[in-house]
Amino acid sequence: MHEPNRLPLSVVMIARNEAHRIRRSLGSIADLAEEIVVVHNDCSDDTERIAREEFGARTYEHPWHGQRDQKQIAIDYATHPWVLLLDADEEFSEPLRRSLVEFVSADAPGVSGAYFARKVWFLGRWITHGDWYPDHVLRLFRRGSGRSGGGADHDKIDLEGKARKLAGDLHHYTADDLENHLGKISYFGSLFLKRLQERGKRWSSAEVIFRACWRFFRCYVIRRGFLDGFPGFYIACYLAFSTVYRYSLLLEEDLKSDREPA
Repeated sequence: MHEPNRLPLSVVMIARNEAHRIRRSLGSIADLAEEIVVVHNDCSDDTERIAREEFGARTYEHPWHGQRDQKQIAIDYATHPWVLLLDADEEFSEPLRRSLVEFVSADAPGVSGAYFARKVWFLGRWITHGDWYPDHVLRLFRRGSGRSGGGADHDKIDLEGKARKLAGDLHHYTADDLENHLGKISYFGSLFLKRLQERGKRWSSAEVIFRACWRFFRCYVIRRGFLDGFPGFYIACYLAFSTVYRYSLLLEEDLKSDREPA
């Protein structure tokens, strides 16, 4: 039965050891949704209890299948007409909440989903330029019209039908500290390497140097990352280095193959 002041909306989330931030995420949207679904795996903290007891979420434990497939598992549990996919390190801003209410309430014919900008909090400030903003993400869709797709290192919602842009930002707290942030390079680098190998990609030093330099220039100069102060400079350097690192993994694999005995 539809509750007053709530939208016909299922909020779905995947989580592992997110007790330190899941309250902020679910608390930003829980009062608007008819249903919250959290699929968790290998938790050793209070993630599941907080979601279930404090927010009334339906919780399910599943082994880890990777970002893309794990999110589809969560989506499949949704039961309401609209589905919102939310990460535990994200928070709805007040302007985005208002846009969400207007969009779902209007239920416009012929529109299957909605996307919006994601704004990152990093090194003590909101990042509003460079490659990180606006990071448009499609997260809201009619149940049955969207599926979790993309690759293992960059999942996205594959939508059947048209999407509209909503005003307002989705706040993204991408990393607790620099150590946590740098740790992502190795994880996503391994996934990137696998994708390159599947495509039969070969190492090219000229390509790597060009890609890294272009990534820095585009982020810091063309997209005005310099306006975000030192954090903007750090992000441009980080993106350039992560490019070098990811492609150098391909070189390392090529060298290993060359050393193997015939």
